[in-house]
Amino acid sequence: MERRRGIVVRFGSSNMEVVDQTSGGRVLCSMPGKFRAQGIRPIVGDMVEYSLSSAGQGRIEAILPRKSELLRPRISNIEQIILVLSLREPEVQNFITDRFLVMSSIAKIPVVVVVNKIDLLEGEELSKFTGIYGEYHEIIPVSSKKRINIEQMREVLKGKISAMAGMSGVGKSSLLNTLNPGLQLRVSELSRTLEKGRHTTSYAELLQFDFGGLIADTPGFANLELPPLEVEDLQNHFPELAQERGMCAFSDCVHIDEPGCYVKELLKAGDISESRYDSYFRMTRELKEIEGGRK
Repeated sequence: MERRRGIVVRFGSSNMEVVDQTSGGRVLCSMPGKFRAQGIRPIVGDMVEYSLSSAGQGRIEAILPRKSELLRPRISNIEQIILVLSLREPEVQNFITDRFLVMSSIAKIPVVVVVNKIDLLEGEELSKFTGIYGEYHEIIPVSSKKRINIEQMREVLKGKISAMAGMSGVGKSSLLNTLNPGLQLRVSELSRTLEKGRHTTSYAELLQFDFGGLIADTPGFANLELPPLEVEDLQNHFPELAQERGMCAFSDCVHIDEPGCYVKELLKAGDISESRYDSYFRMTRELKEIEGGRK
């Protein structure tokens, strides 16, 4: 029987929905008992091989190796994280943005930073933000209300598997519906499902854009607890600090209170953002407290 390839986009009680890689059509697939017996179960985002019966019922034949995996919620093969934030109504603090960026870096998934509600901004608010983050991250300023840079967003999303992350109130759902109005019903259905308490911390679904591409609105990713990480490794997830490795007087410098710290010199000279360093300092302290609690 011919095998086809597709991506798992959602689960039902006894089957799963797969989007065919070639046609883009949706197929309901069952899971053979041999997988269950071995404790093997696909997750949303998995690339699978499946066969079709004469009645059009799909059957999973193989689960292909994962290229990446988010743990909360569990989604595989994400190619990019779309981090949505706003600088007004609400103002997302840089510390929250930095935590998202660190978590994405730990997961080894590229980030596109989307600043929504730019129609509310005045003066140099946006330029100050891009001055801090623009050197290391792609930034797209948008307004779903005024439809600013929506086409640019579609190009970024087209043909890729993305995860959308961000705090409540920044306009993720409205942005999705502006990008693809056909998603509105599906987004509201997902919200109702979550309100009923089904997998409220880990439930995920990949939504399919009409213009090509899949995206997960990841409610669990709003849990900003840092994953297990050694204190000395945190600087690897701040690119402006990582590029200065080896420049301090001591090779094991973590840029807090060590003598001869080159990073602190750059900070004093204004070459490293104060808010970024403050986030690094707070996360370092947090990791030290966690490390102390384990001893």
